[in-house]
Amino acid sequence: MLPRSLQIILPRLLLLAPQMFGVLFVTFFLIRLLPGDPAVLLLGNMATPEAVAQLRERLGLNDSIWVQFIAYCRNVLHGDLGISIFTSHPVLTDLMERAPATLELIFYAMILTVAIGLLLAVVSVVRPGGFTDVATRIYGLAAGAIPDFWIGLILIFVFFSKLGWAAAPFGRIDAMLSEPPYVTGFYTIDALVAGDFGVLHSAAGRLLLPVITLAVVNAGALMKMTQSVFGKVWASPFVRHARASGVPERVIIRAALRNSLPPIITIVGFLVGFLLGAAVLVETIFSWGGLGQYAVQAVMNSDYPALQGFILVAAAFILVVYLIVDILYELVDPRIRV
Repeated sequence: MLPRSLQIILPRLLLLAPQMFGVLFVTFFLIRLLPGDPAVLLLGNMATPEAVAQLRERLGLNDSIWVQFIAYCRNVLHGDLGISIFTSHPVLTDLMERAPATLELIFYAMILTVAIGLLLAVVSVVRPGGFTDVATRIYGLAAGAIPDFWIGLILIFVFFSKLGWAAAPFGRIDAMLSEPPYVTGFYTIDALVAGDFGVLHSAAGRLLLPVITLAVVNAGALMKMTQSVFGKVWASPFVRHARASGVPERVIIRAALRNSLPPIITIVGFLVGFLLGAAVLVETIFSWGGLGQYAVQAVMNSDYPALQGFILVAAAFILVVYLIVDILYELVDPRIRV
């Protein structure tokens, strides 16, 4: 008899391979529908037909699409995602260099999103009819209607252009500073480890606006879900009994929130995956240099290998997040069974 933890993890791990193959299959053929010839984009409109034909042959674009697909699958199995047409670097190398920037942005944005969403939801339920309750109703309606790139542009205009309080929206640290020694790839953590507080201050300042942009837009969904779930638990008999028994309010809130966790974990897992997609526009606005900006450049240049590599890495990341969500389900609610 397998341990309970393995009963949860193993079936889902076995599903990762067919899911990734499905993503690879669909991505490969859909990307071929993008307009533009990569050879022409790479050489320019003034290139001769002979030069274009030679480059297409070198890139394998003259082979049938099935031959290209089989060759690509073979290369992926060997850890080769191809060579970027635009950067001329291995796609895997490009992705590994840019992934820490995106992950750092998502990490802090998710922390702020959870903090805002849970705090506003709990306060509005515990203190109904108050200012926070009214404000959350307005915020809940507005958050889903306002696009993240618009919020980002407004924050840049107000806090950088007008007030001068925020750092320039150009990259992860000041151009005059050197990157901290690589440990995690997160500039804030690496600078703290190295004891370089100048880089730490610069990196934290550059993170502020994009993190707020992502959190403000996405905290609304988490807040509304938490209000719905936590509100039902807060009105349940065990909460009334605990209050009548003289249990401190903070203890009751903690117990009610714990009983609300499973659906909250679901929406948090969904938001982590969504933030990876949302980071595409936000990174472009703030010149962040992460995976999102890399994907935009790949689309604009019809860089098939780079775009395919980004989608595969993004899909793997999201599937791992959902696997972790399933495991957390078991930890917070042992009644859940496979």
